[in-house]
Order: sequence, then C-alpha cells, then structure tokens
Amino acid sequence: MGRNAIFGALLGATLLCAAAHGADHPGVKHLILPAEMPKPYLTPAVANSSIMIARPANAVPEAPKGFSVTPFATGLANARFMALAPNGDVFLSEPNLNQVAIIHDGVAHPFATGFNKPHGLAFHNGALYVGDLVAVWRLAYRDGAIEAGARARVTHDDFGGTGGHSTRDITFGPDGTLYLAIGSAENVGEEAAPRATVQKVTADGHMQTFASGLRNAVGLAVYPGTDDLYVTVNERDGLGDGLVPDYFTRIQKGEFFGWPYAYIGAHPDPNFGAKRPDLVAKAKVPDLLFQSHSAPLGLVFYKGDQFPKDYKGDAFVALHGSWNSANPTGYKVVRIKFANGRPASGYEDFLTGFWDGSSSPAQVWGRPAGLLVAKDGSLLVADDSGKTIWRVRYVGNGTPAH
Repeated sequence: MGRNAIFGALLGATLLCAAAHGADHPGVKHLILPAEMPKPYLTPAVANSSIMIARPANAVPEAPKGFSVTPFATGLANARFMALAPNGDVFLSEPNLNQVAIIHDGVAHPFATGFNKPHGLAFHNGALYVGDLVAVWRLAYRDGAIEAGARARVTHDDFGGTGGHSTRDITFGPDGTLYLAIGSAENVGEEAAPRATVQKVTADGHMQTFASGLRNAVGLAVYPGTDDLYVTVNERDGLGDGLVPDYFTRIQKGEFFGWPYAYIGAHPDPNFGAKRPDLVAKAKVPDLLFQSHSAPLGLVFYKGDQFPKDYKGDAFVALHGSWNSANPTGYKVVRIKFANGRPASGYEDFLTGFWDGSSSPAQVWGRPAGLLVAKDGSLLVADDSGKTIWRVRYVGNGTPAH
C-alpha cells in the first residue's frame, strides 16, 4: 500500500482520483466522509511544520488547463486577506505590520496603520471595515483614495482576549448585517463566548452569538443571491493524522458545531466529551470536510464572468497547510462545486505546486491565505509566506496554465 493509500485509510478519506499524496494537481478530487474517520490517537500527533524555501526560478502555481497564473503583487511583508473597493482597487491586510495596504502597480502602499493584527476586510456602504484583535473599525473612503479617512470603532464589546487564534474575519449579509468570526484561545478547552463563535454585530455595536462550537472560524462569505452564511473552520490538533477534519459549512442562527465537547457531529472529544453529553448530542455535522490539518483560511464564491460558466457560484478555499500531520497536507487552493445552491460532494484541487509533496517536513515556497475575485473576474490568491499575490485568469483554448 502506497503512502497516500495509508494516509487516506487513516484519515477516513475516499479519494475520488488515485493520485499520490505528493502529486496534488488541478482536478484531483477528494471526499472525506464522517463515517470513515479513524479513532482518536490511531496515529501519534506529530509536530511537523513546513520549511520555507526560495521559489524556484520561473516556478508558478499550477492551475487547470486554460488558465494562466501570473504575479499580481510581489515583495509583500505579510499578505493575508483582501477586499475589493467599488472602483476595483485591491486592499490587503498585513497583520505583522499592523496595517492595511492598497495595491497599485504590483506594490503594497500603506493605506491605514495602527491596528492590532488586522485581518478581515470588507467594503460596505462606501466605507472600508477592518477586523483586528480588539474591534471592528470603519474607515471613511472615497474612490481612488490612497489614504484612509476618519476612523471609527464599530464594536464595543470585548472579544475575549487577544491570545490564541488571531484572525478576525468579517462579512456583511445582504440586509447589511455584520458578521464577525472569533477563534478560540486554546487548541481545545472550555471557553466562554465570544471565543470559538461567529458573532452578529447589532446596529449599536454590541454582539450576539450567531453560531458556536466553531474552534477557529476563519473565512466568512455569503452565497450569492441568498443570505446563506458559509465559513471555513480549523478543527483541533493532537488526536492524530486523521483527526479532526477541518471543514466548510453553512451556519445558521443558534447552531452548535461541537467544540470542545464533540467533533463532526456527535463524536465525543476524548477529553471533554463526557462533561457535556447534551452538547455532544446537539453537535451539527458540517457540510463538507477537508483532510485533517489542511488549515482552510480564505473563502470566496466566484461571481465573475472571466472564468468558464460552470465556475459561477462555486467556492474557492485556500488551504494554508499542515503543521500537525506526519504526512503534510494542504498548501493549495481548492474548488467546491455547488448544485442548487448547496455544496456538491467533495472538493477538488484547483491551484497547486506550492510544494513538491516529496518531503517531510514539507519544503514549500508558498502558502495560500486570502482569496478575492477581482473586478475583471480573475481570482487573486494572497500567499503570505511567498510574499506574493497571484492572479489566475482564464485564457481558454485548453492551453497550458503557464
């Protein structure tokens, strides 16, 4: 049995294409089934962080045939999440610099500084909103501005401390409701809201728990033409290579997704499950599972017209890559096909090549983080380790990707 077959068995994954684990390529399909998850501790929990290497000469990520991949911006300090201004300008959060930048001619220019690890960005009613470790902020904006206007604090409740998971993604629903994701402080532990939740922000700046039991919800997005809110979630570490699968799911008001008492439905956590059997029984099964430890971050629904028509309404998710798996996984962007407004079965690799898959620890030259559909319909991929934003365009005719 090959390495990928072993990994798939331990993971409980059904691979729809028999591709080697070190041979991620566009079109390789994956289906992770809750019923096939292994028992906790079937394999040891391994600290196996990737090693960053220089991008090989002329190397670019691999996309499906008919797509081109080129640098959109380079030399970035810490490229994370992006937002699109009404005029098409691209804004970028750079948490390590405590700033939000605007991208002009492939270069990041400071737009607003003085934040505390800013991450989530969203435009709404002509203003730029920024989520950092302590608050959501509203920045006055006018088309073409290269410097932020007046800044106002939007949220007034405490976020439950600044330790632990630090992403604070934000998005707006079609009715103008602001949603905010706040991850846990610990890998697994009993923590009070708003940690490990998605919050709904009221008009007066206070917060109400919208959904809970979400260990580290990162990407937030509303499915086009609906009020369906979707999220990417990083699940707990320490239970072995095959546990716990990360996931992508729709969340609705009042739903509970298990953390810390259960995972992927009513599977009790080996350390916390016995404390709250009532909450174990209540835990909801997510819509779609990723290979464990893939670390899904950025999420975007494709609403443009530049890609082929069958991409319309599909989701893209950036898998930042594993640190707690003996067999590295992730380091790619994947596509989730939708049918009748809901995710279809499984997901498939869309943008790969950030690592060669042949070594452990993984030697990588990039790690996808944020995603954005640009004004022209191309897909932008922020690579926080490779210090680059990549632009993916459809060029047609079945030509090679680069």
